[in-house]
Parts: sequence; C-alpha cells; structure tokens
Amino acid sequence: MIVITGAAGFIASFLAQELNQKGYRDLILVDDFTFEKKNDNHENISCSHKIQRDKFIDWFNTNTPEIEAVFHLGARTDTTEMDHRVHERLNLEYSKSIWELCVKNKIPLIYASSAATYGLGELGYSDDHELVNDLKPLNPYGESKNEFDKWALKQDVHPPYWAGLKFFNVYGPNESHKGRMASVVFHAYHQIKESGQMKLFRSHHPEYKDGEQLRDFIYVKDVTSICMFLFENQKQSGLYNVGTGTARSFIDLVRSTFKALHLDPNISFIDTPSDIRDKYQYFTEADMNKLKTAGYTKPFYSLEAGIEDYVQNYLNT
Repeated sequence: MIVITGAAGFIASFLAQELNQKGYRDLILVDDFTFEKKNDNHENISCSHKIQRDKFIDWFNTNTPEIEAVFHLGARTDTTEMDHRVHERLNLEYSKSIWELCVKNKIPLIYASSAATYGLGELGYSDDHELVNDLKPLNPYGESKNEFDKWALKQDVHPPYWAGLKFFNVYGPNESHKGRMASVVFHAYHQIKESGQMKLFRSHHPEYKDGEQLRDFIYVKDVTSICMFLFENQKQSGLYNVGTGTARSFIDLVRSTFKALHLDPNISFIDTPSDIRDKYQYFTEADMNKLKTAGYTKPFYSLEAGIEDYVQNYLNT
C-alpha cells in the first residue's frame, strides 16, 4: 500500500493518477472527502481505501505493516488564513503524528513543505539545512511549514527515508477547486476567455518593470516526476527544493497563455493592493543543486511548453 494524504487536492490527486499509470492500484487516499468541488480530482482514481482525514491516524495505527510509503501532501495551504491555530493543528501537529508513526513502523515518508518558508528571500532560496532556523516566512502558512521542517531536522530518530519538498509556484491540472489560491496560469486562462484581456499587478519596485516580477513556475507533471524519483531512489534524506531553477516573469506567463489560446496579447496593469504590497515577492528561484546531486536529471517543462499542454489538453477540454 502507498498512502497519499491530501489526495483530493491539487498535487496529491495528480500524483495518485501518475501512480495508477505506473501500475500502483493499492493506494490509500486520505482527505476531507466532503468537499464536493474536489470530487473530479479523486473519483476516477483506482485505490483500496478512501479515509477521512480525521480518522486516518487511528487507521494508520492498525494498518502500518502493509504500508510501503507515505506521501503526506495534505495541508491547509491558504496563505490568507491568519488563524495560527488552524495551521498549527493541520500542518504541524498532524504532520508530527504521521512522522512518528512512520518512525515507529520504519516507513519512508515524503512530505510537502513549501517555498513559502523562504519569505522575501532575504537568505536566498537554498535548501541548505543550516539556513532553516533563520528563515522568515511571511504568513502563518509559511510559518507552519517551516516549523515542521525545523522540528524534523531536530529529531534524533527518523523514518528510514524522508524528504521534505519545498514546492515553488506549481500550476497544472486538478487545481480548479483552489479558487483565489489557484495558479496565475489558471486565472489568466479564465480572465482571457471571459474578457479577452489580462490584468497584472503593476510593479512598485524600482528595479522591476511592470509585469517583470519573477517567479519559479513549475508544471505539476514535473512535480510528480520528482516525487516518483525520490520514492524510487531513496538515497539522501532531507529537504529538497521543487522548482525549475529558472525564474520567469509574469508577462512571459501571460503571453504564453494568450499564445496557447491562439490570441494576440492584451495586457494591462493595476496597482498591487496596499495590504499586500509590503510583502509582495519580486523574485523567487529555486536552487536545484541538491536534487541534481541526488541524481535527478530529467529536463523540466519550459514555461511555454507547460502552459501549452495545460491549456490545450486540460483547460480547453
């Protein structure tokens, strides 16, 4: 059995589909399956069990001998949720319970951290363990993810293999339920389809022109490829960045979306809302050296190729 938490969500559901394609059918899907907007993500996945999130720890305690690995990708990912208690319960304490069961039963664990742990990037974007204690996340979500990374690194006993994945800006199929937290590609596609144009945030930083704010955008197919690589090649445990290592601009992203729709670009700019302006990131770019050193050599989708595949083979259908 392979356990996947957050299995009705974006990345985890796509990973479950990928595992099905590779012949893995004995999956244990864990999530809050009462959220109907996520039904399309999981209803066609071949699995052994679907277990409600709040029942999973008890189930885990009685079924661990059969579990081959755990992908713990479930989390409260809303960066606008300011209640620390929500993130502490779902992202920190729940993750500790899963870690401890994996330790007790010698089960490999791959879990979702986040690039939100890097804050404004004052210390760069290296997944070096020595930097973790000094990172300054910008919101309770990022703080909860960094607190668990810090906790994991302090543990004297570990699962036989563990990897914490710092996801950068992921886009792709199965994200429609995320609403405002869905990727810029998703929102650009729908705004263009509805109005024929796309509005981007104006730059309020003297070193960046409008639309030239930079992010490390990674296609979900590359994310699941990395997850499978780490699952199949359990060598060096630790934290791993999951990005492309190449920052691209928002204007490149939007132009690629127009191109995938066979339309000429029509882009305008609006002020960045004042309540987020001081914490707005103008640059993120994953240092991918650790993953490459671990042996991952598969080329990443370019931004243009990823958007073309997403728009033409998923969003348009």
